[in-house]
Amino acid sequence: MNIKDLDLNLLRLFDAVWRTRSVSLAAHQLGMSQPAASQGLARLRAVLGDALFERSGAGVRPTPRADRLAQAVQLALGTIEDALNASQVFDPQRSARVLRVHLSDIGEARFLPELVLALQHLAPGMRLEAMPLPHDRITPALDNGQIDLAIGFLPEVNDTLHQPLLSDRYVVLMRQGHPVAQRWVKLKKAASPHTDEVHALLAELEFAAVRTHSDTLRILELMHWQHRLRLTVSHFLSLPAIVRSSDLAVLMPRNFAQGFAEAGALALIEPDLPLRDFTVSMHWSTRFDKDPCLQWLRGTVCRLFSTIEAKP
Repeated sequence: MNIKDLDLNLLRLFDAVWRTRSVSLAAHQLGMSQPAASQGLARLRAVLGDALFERSGAGVRPTPRADRLAQAVQLALGTIEDALNASQVFDPQRSARVLRVHLSDIGEARFLPELVLALQHLAPGMRLEAMPLPHDRITPALDNGQIDLAIGFLPEVNDTLHQPLLSDRYVVLMRQGHPVAQRWVKLKKAASPHTDEVHALLAELEFAAVRTHSDTLRILELMHWQHRLRLTVSHFLSLPAIVRSSDLAVLMPRNFAQGFAEAGALALIEPDLPLRDFTVSMHWSTRFDKDPCLQWLRGTVCRLFSTIEAKP
């Protein structure tokens, strides 16, 4: 075959299908219809003399020839993108790009309002989509362009570039009139409580937990409190109302729990616990490290989080 027979757009289509293992998802990422993507693949197959992709379940599976081509195609496209981006000046005020970010339910509630406000001011034409994903799908989604950034406490997410944003810790949240909360107040007034006294007091609690924050479950296990677990839910947002109306307590990030405690009816205790300290970070793919828009977005997120952490 001759290189003149190849259309660069067909290589972009090939790369998108190879990364996503889906013709429809590749078409969506490239802003084209699925029939157009299928026609493009047919042209590429005819030029290369190979099926390239075969049906597999709900998606497609690359042939050995496609796997061999993928690295070379990605290298070629990356080289071209780098050359084009080197002279590109990104103007957020004129951009209409759709930005997709992984955030947990806590991330959406705590950070999304301020991020939306910043984008409305700095980039009014942009659109933001929050796309929470299972942690084992975050790295592939960053690599294939399904999401642009992932923000949160994500120790399981590997093979990404990342930037720490803020430090936080797990605290214990319970209703203000809880007997343990009342005894905690008396204990603090009498003297500086010893760690063992605090742990003995907290061992009387019954807990609710969030299954996606595995470290909270691990803390209960390390403290030998796992037998006190009475409720497991998928998201933190349902728990403040449950805690307020019951005798259950919950381990929750301080940055989030403090707002509920300050609003009244809830008490917050900060005991010395294993694994209590953690870092919220921003993750992105090496493939898109030099994308001018995403460079701007990462800088904006870093500045936003620095103001959040500075708040009392």
